[in-house]
Amino acid sequence: MKILRKLKFPSRSKTQIFAFTVTGVALTGAAAVSVLQTPPSFHYLNKIATAIEGVVRSSRTIYAITLTVADYKYSLRGFPVESDKYLQRLTEVHSRSAGRILKLCESNKGFYVKAGQFVATLKLVPKEYSLALSSLQDQAVPCNFRDIKHVLTSNLGQDLTEIFLSFDEEPIAAASIAQVHRAVLKDHQEVAVKLQYPELKQNMKLDTMIMSFLSKSVVKIFPEYRFEWLVYEFVKSISQELDFIQEAKNSEKIAKNFKHNKMITVPAVFWEFTTTQVLTMQFCKGFKVMTFNTVNHLHDFQVDDVESLKSTNLSPTKVAKVLVEVFAEMIFVHGFIHGDPHPGNILVSPGGPNDFSLVLLDHGNCKTLDEGFRRDFCRLWEALILLDSNKIQELGKRFGVGKYSKFFPVIFTGRTSESKSGLGKGMSIQERQKLKQELKLLRLEDVTTFMGSLPPDFLTVLRTDGLIRSITLKLGAPQRARLLAYAKYAVYGLGYNQPSESDFVEKSMISRSVLLISYLRLRFILELVELFQGVKKLKHTIYTFFGRIFDGITNSVKASPSITCIL
Repeated sequence: MKILRKLKFPSRSKTQIFAFTVTGVALTGAAAVSVLQTPPSFHYLNKIATAIEGVVRSSRTIYAITLTVADYKYSLRGFPVESDKYLQRLTEVHSRSAGRILKLCESNKGFYVKAGQFVATLKLVPKEYSLALSSLQDQAVPCNFRDIKHVLTSNLGQDLTEIFLSFDEEPIAAASIAQVHRAVLKDHQEVAVKLQYPELKQNMKLDTMIMSFLSKSVVKIFPEYRFEWLVYEFVKSISQELDFIQEAKNSEKIAKNFKHNKMITVPAVFWEFTTTQVLTMQFCKGFKVMTFNTVNHLHDFQVDDVESLKSTNLSPTKVAKVLVEVFAEMIFVHGFIHGDPHPGNILVSPGGPNDFSLVLLDHGNCKTLDEGFRRDFCRLWEALILLDSNKIQELGKRFGVGKYSKFFPVIFTGRTSESKSGLGKGMSIQERQKLKQELKLLRLEDVTTFMGSLPPDFLTVLRTDGLIRSITLKLGAPQRARLLAYAKYAVYGLGYNQPSESDFVEKSMISRSVLLISYLRLRFILELVELFQGVKKLKHTIYTFFGRIFDGITNSVKASPSITCIL
């Protein structure tokens, strides 16, 4: 309450905040009652406990969010946006608020932990939030086996002994919505069984209702703080993750997309033992991204633990290269993305003809990109690599962000559109100083407006890229390698059409040749542009001249049999 006294709200704002809080509490009570409006049953007491717990969680949330918004509104009042004092105050408010939200997520658990993890992976949130909330990745507490066993038997309609030869009661992994157990089926196949926590859907109904109410109420009281897009994207994401049938379908789609890639393994689904709350998959071993130490007796290591990789003679940078290319192919070519590639969802399995393969887990948060968006995003990456400001601005308008498109090069490549630095080499001291001055003029509402204006597909790609970038950084891969991989698949993506099985080999070989020439064209132009970076006129001349030459070569190759695919 100290902060409330210090902020000295105007009387009108006090009234608004009071009304906002009272309405929130009333809504919480109504939602809790709706949870209880079911016929009495064996689990009725659990429903009562869930409703009471929901009221407590929601009350915490309303208090924390009200205090946070008020902290921003009134702690920054009276300071010019471009002043150093404003920036100092802003950093202080970010730190206080991030700590407050972290404490809220830790106290409320469940969906709030998931929401905190979601925010931490967004590239454009203040660093104070991403640093504080990233600690939530390791805070999932597994459910006791008695309760989780009921989920399994009620969904499959049989006792454990009728399905499994053995079933480990101790989970091998636990997340915010489910935990995974190792088991052996009657036919001796080793499987991983993912079980959704009980009463999760009832919790979701109340929690998402409160989140939605809060985001809309904040806008009414403080119009410049717009976070509806964040809540909307999170609710949509979590709703998909609660349907394990959909997750199984996503898994099979990714397996199909990479069936000709020997570097990728996707666990097979056992459909006869899979429901909306139970997912039974092939058990895969490998280096786990999630933990830095050995997991139980499986001798699994972390994929971004460089020392563990080196101990098995695997090159961390080679692993990073494969990882980047896999996700670049998803984004730019397939248009179907694994939306949650955090370290716990990726294994490195040693052995095989290529020394290792990547195992992709947890396909609950997958998304199909709009085809128009996918192609525009490919064009954006071509423009980003070549620092084509006009093209970036044109695509920025199509993405709905207008003047903010000038920050795309900084967000994705770490340099400005006017940078003299080579690709992947960051910015000079002068460029950093100039950018810092520009960022000084941005207010929090500018950031929320920018994020809210982006297409939902853009936010998905932004989050996925942020997670992949974090892993490759730990593996010691140079940023240039990631940028060039994205450029290559952006070129491939512009020429991609899904091949039929009958003509896959012939047409893909021809297409690879055509698109390799297109990519070499991009690389050749890039190298020349970087050689003469300071001469804008020469840059344009080189691009146009060599573009025509390579277009001629490409058209000549295309004169051969029809080309419809690339991979």
